[in-house]
Amino acid sequence: MTGLNEDNASVVLVDDEEMVLTSLSSFLTLETTYDVHTFTSAKTALKFIENNDVDIVISDYLMPEMDGITFLGKVRHVKPEIPRIILTGYADKENAIKAINEVGLYQYIEKPWDNDDLLITLRNGLEKQRLMKKLQEKIEQINKAYADLQGIHKEIVKTFV
Repeated sequence: MTGLNEDNASVVLVDDEEMVLTSLSSFLTLETTYDVHTFTSAKTALKFIENNDVDIVISDYLMPEMDGITFLGKVRHVKPEIPRIILTGYADKENAIKAINEVGLYQYIEKPWDNDDLLITLRNGLEKQRLMKKLQEKIEQINKAYADLQGIHKEIVKTFV
């Protein structure tokens, strides 16, 4: 995460429809302090994600260049810690739900989306990522402490054996 504070979170939006991107981006810009990046190309978005700190990704399901499930699967491969959300029309809902397990989606949102639900989903996704990062840091601290203890143990054994 760009910081442990969700206020400065970096959000990537991917949809082949400019109107959807403008609507989502405008809403998030007005209602949050998120740093919003929009892309009509999944390939361009993937390059951006590879080279930048990104905290959460929302992608349309049906896009001509690359479908959203394939795109989010690639995001998972590059940066598995990023929560991934699929934006889907009602007709695609069943496939999107199946994909939750296939590519480890955090959530799916139906079009037309409810702005309040969207905000809650984003905040929860960002909180999940923050907590996972904190957990990883604690695990690393524990592993370091364990390694230190093993070193001390070896020194004690050398000294007294």
